[in-house]
Amino acid sequence: MALKTLSAKAAAALDRELMSTGAFSLDQLMELAGLSVSQVVARVHPIKQGRRVLVAVGPGNNGGDGLVAARHLFHYGYQPAIYYPKRPKNDLYQRLVKQCEDLEIPFVDDFPAALESTDHVVDAIFGFSFSGEVREPFPAVINAMAETKIPVTSVDAPSSWDIHEGPPKSGVGSNFHPNVLVSLTAPKPLVQHFKGRHFVGGRFVAPSIAKKYDFDVPKYEGIDQIVEISDNQVKI
Repeated sequence: MALKTLSAKAAAALDRELMSTGAFSLDQLMELAGLSVSQVVARVHPIKQGRRVLVAVGPGNNGGDGLVAARHLFHYGYQPAIYYPKRPKNDLYQRLVKQCEDLEIPFVDDFPAALESTDHVVDAIFGFSFSGEVREPFPAVINAMAETKIPVTSVDAPSSWDIHEGPPKSGVGSNFHPNVLVSLTAPKPLVQHFKGRHFVGGRFVAPSIAKKYDFDVPKYEGIDQIVEISDNQVKI
């Protein structure tokens, strides 16, 4: 099966439909996304390779997915730490933070220092809707992820990448190529520029909605929320 990609416009419309006629709440979608991310981390980085996972969290929904993933990773037996410099006042994000605080998951302020004492990084800063300039304090964070030898898993899009064009031609993120990408619901066109391990997480979409937006739901095995796909399984 060749999986079709979703443009930025289609992905945004799909999210709106899932939360209207699809009857999902934002909380549910974030929970499902974060669960998928946590399963990918557990797949590509088993605990025996190191328990410490640093989650870089942005100010939007992509960051919310990261907070959920950190919570699940804690319950799997990992030792997550969270870098979350720009916190929205929205009640949903405050509740996600509280859930992590109740588990005594540490929130760190110094990303480079935290990077030196971790075994894996989750990039949950910016997602498919990102455009424009990377603002402080994230340029240094993205540059650090680009330069580290520690494996990085990106959520839906490598932070700073354009959903269609991939990495920027120059500047912040131009040399950022994470090891793993988790496409949420369906791959985005940027995957044509991605060379690492690629997973899709979206085992909740009704067939009627997938048909309307003209994308295929991959075959998930057993109780998995994720499926790994190869380059030749994606149709741009």
